Amino acid sequence: MPSLSWLQIGLLVLVFVAVSGAVLGISLMLQRNRARERMTRIIEPGLVKDDAPARAAWVETVVKVAAPLARLSVPSEGWEDSGLRRRFMQAGLRGESVPVVFFGLKTALAIGLPALAWFLDASMGLGSQQDSLMMLMVVLMAIGFYLPNTLLSRLIARRQLEIFEAFPDAIDLLTICVEAGLSLEAAIGRVAREMRLKCDELSDELELVTLELRAGAAKDRALRNLALRTAVEDIDTLVAMLIQSEKFGTSIGDSLRIHAEMLRTKRMQRAEEAAAKVAVKLVFPLVLFIFPSILIVVAGPAILSIGKTMPMIFGTR
Repeated sequence: MPSLSWLQIGLLVLVFVAVSGAVLGISLMLQRNRARERMTRIIEPGLVKDDAPARAAWVETVVKVAAPLARLSVPSEGWEDSGLRRRFMQAGLRGESVPVVFFGLKTALAIGLPALAWFLDASMGLGSQQDSLMMLMVVLMAIGFYLPNTLLSRLIARRQLEIFEAFPDAIDLLTICVEAGLSLEAAIGRVAREMRLKCDELSDELELVTLELRAGAAKDRALRNLALRTAVEDIDTLVAMLIQSEKFGTSIGDSLRIHAEMLRTKRMQRAEEAAAKVAVKLVFPLVLFIFPSILIVVAGPAILSIGKTMPMIFGTR
């Protein structure tokens, strides 16, 4: 094997540093720092930039591009009352342009991925067989069509996790407000304003409950809509408890205190479960990546020395 010069080694090191720095920089840019956002809102609320106009213009451009494609995959009728509409609400996507972008993305991926595979096969001259190429295009079409559903499920799961983690604190605030003499409607509105600093998703949902109550909706109906929009089991349990407490005249404060303690215990158990899984998850990277590297570094020189020594020993006999 030819030896590398110092210039080649330096170029390889520079390439490694550049690629690693680019990946690290992109990950840091995309990472959401919730603590920094909260501190900015509390200390310097005037410095928070309002990017709503730029975002609205960008969304309008995307909608114009996706509208022709969306007509190819949007259901003809009845989809507004289907489970997909409910999943949009559970993911926090309530804009009028969300269905257009979603179905347009499904159509674009279902057409674009097979077209890209065919173009690469034709331009590179791979000469794939017709049957295998058609099978690949069908698989890519299915992946492109169902990939937005997977992304939507990920958005729903992430939003539900954020609501679940902030929900015990919201219950504590709600308990304090109710025991201080506020009505349930006023307490929910107060908690919605206070939770804005910690969890925007939960604050938005509680504000929607307040708006429904102000618009004249029944209390049980507004609470059931909250459970429907979030699809979080703990919120569903709380809604059932509040409706039963309102119906039978029991103390809402005592019920909220017991429910908050149960949620806090559940959150602690979930953290302990995640910590217990770390040891099992570390087995595969240790065995596949770290242990072979350590074995090469520790036992590599000894194996090379033994390989050089053994012919000399057997040659002297």
